[in-house]
Formats: sequence, structure tokens, C-alpha cells
Amino acid sequence: MSLAIPAESDDEELGLPALLAGARNYMTPQGYAAMRAELFALIDDERPKVVEVVHWAASNGDRSENGDYLYGKKRLREIDRRIRFLTRRLELAEVVDPAVHHGSDQVFFGATVTYAESSGRERQVTILGIDEADSLKGEVSWVSPIARTLLKSREGDELKLLTPAGVLRIEVLKVSYPSPA
Repeated sequence: MSLAIPAESDDEELGLPALLAGARNYMTPQGYAAMRAELFALIDDERPKVVEVVHWAASNGDRSENGDYLYGKKRLREIDRRIRFLTRRLELAEVVDPAVHHGSDQVFFGATVTYAESSGRERQVTILGIDEADSLKGEVSWVSPIARTLLKSREGDELKLLTPAGVLRIEVLKVSYPSPA
């Protein structure tokens, strides 16, 4: 008797956030270009090089103890998984240029927002797409709790942010967008 194990999605395997069915995948033009460049680099450069190494290693005979062959096949699976992931995400991408809101004091996708916590501590975040946000650079996904709280607010608005530690009062100090190209 065989037990079928449901296959995990590529998103979960890579530890990346899965998109909900019907959810939008907002992305800035720069984020879209970066993902597209990564996809083409994998397809045009990296994958052919690994295929060549695997082909060479396979021609050497016994594959069971051939490190180049085993590692190459594993690397090919990783590359193919990443290609499928990028292709799917780019197909679902909705590119939004935040520069169209340049000069606005209201928070939309792509805004860089400076806010003050009730303790007086100031923080700055940039609201970006799920696949392009980097928390180490002060970037947050548009679906994150802080982004959802800030979206559609204006400079001077006082908001309540629900955190695991309780409700935190924040005030929007400044909203900025990149300049139009």
C-alpha cells in the first residue's frame, strides 16, 4: 500500500510567503525588473552551466558515487524550482509605479513613511511588494500589519497599531515617494 503525500508548493519549500488565491501581487517597476533579471540569469547563464557539468559527470561512469553528478542534479532541481517560482510570481505581478503619487501626503503602495510611536521613537518604513521587501533595509510588505495600518492614512494622522504586546499608538509624520523618472 502506498501513501500519497501532498506535494508542498515551491513557495513553502523555499520559505517564501505564499500568495492567497485571487490575491494581487503588487510590485514596483524596480522589483519586477530585478525578478525578471534573476529569472533570465537562471535560464540563460546558470542552468546551462550546471547542465554541462552534469552531462560531463554522467559521462564518467558510476553515478552513485559521483559528487559532481549528485550535486549537479540537486542544483538543477533547485534552479528549476526557483524558475517556476519566479515565472509564477511574474505572471501574477501587478506593477505599480509609486512615483505617480509624488508630492502626495497620503500613504499608498511604494510610500516611504516616517512615523512616531507613543514613546517618541521615530521609525521609517517603505511599503513594497511581498517579494521585494527587505526588513533589514526598513522595507515592509504591503500585507504586513504596519503597512495595512498605514495605508490610506495621511501626514498628521494618529493610528492604532495592533501588536503582540498590545495596541501601539503611532502618528504619521512624513510621507514621501520617489521622483518621477
